[in-house]
Amino acid sequence: MVKLPDHLYPFSSHYLEIRGQRMHYLDEGPRDAPPVLMLHGNPTWSFYYRNLVLALRGQFRCIVPDHLGCGLSDKPDEAHYDYRLKSRIEDIDSLVTHLGIDQPLTLVVHDWGGMIGFGWAVQHINLIGRMVVLNTAAFPLPEDKKMPAALSLVRDTAIGAFLVTRFNAFSGIASRVAFKKPVSREIREAYTLPYDCPANRIATLKFVQDIPLKKSDPGFDILINTAERLHLLQDKPCLIAWGERDFVFDTPFLNQWLNYFPDAQLLRFPDCGHYVLEDGGPDLIDKISLFAGIREDSNDGHASGKNLEHG
Repeated sequence: MVKLPDHLYPFSSHYLEIRGQRMHYLDEGPRDAPPVLMLHGNPTWSFYYRNLVLALRGQFRCIVPDHLGCGLSDKPDEAHYDYRLKSRIEDIDSLVTHLGIDQPLTLVVHDWGGMIGFGWAVQHINLIGRMVVLNTAAFPLPEDKKMPAALSLVRDTAIGAFLVTRFNAFSGIASRVAFKKPVSREIREAYTLPYDCPANRIATLKFVQDIPLKKSDPGFDILINTAERLHLLQDKPCLIAWGERDFVFDTPFLNQWLNYFPDAQLLRFPDCGHYVLEDGGPDLIDKISLFAGIREDSNDGHASGKNLEHG
């Protein structure tokens, strides 16, 4: 069982059985408060959102699942879970239904959380109140973007799969290159902690292998449908916070988001990488908190009342 010190992860764990597997999730804050749903990507887990949860939980209900195969959730083999986008979206729907969320929520997404979260959102427009987009995608690879060679190696070759499962190459490398600001060894290790043996690294591999690039790929139809329906969310307030030193989710992805949400509030972070919440630090946490609607007189969290502009 993964156990982090309380000063790093001061939360209570909850579990929901889905498809015979236990999905771990955080449910922090008053149960009758406005909900915030935070969806992580690969190879992170709910730990990625810890500082945002601490900032918001005094006034919001913060719901943060670990996708199956990730974090503190069960890590079934392929015989018991298919690790496909369709199932990921259904899992989130099961969690939201289980928790009885029936009011518009703030959706926060990063990396694979974008495909999963917006895949769910376009089916539940009435449940979306606000959106926070952090270095992610919910549409096919932009025409002016090439698939990074490192991802192609993992997605399409046996040696890539071997390196990820045997040597934890994906999570381990991400814990080095996804940050662009100094970070403690303790935090780096916390990101890789759930992926401590080959059997526990199945999701870090399957997420990459499930990237839909062409029509014949499972999930590509879902991705197209999501992209075609993003316009239904254009009237929802949207904040895009973008780490510009991300070698995967770079300018072509950002430009695509701005095409879909031209009225979005945009925060560019030229010195931040893929783990933009880490690199952006308290300044970014403050800005997301204010966007979500936190009261400036709150004593819980980091909201400081700064203007919603980066600088």
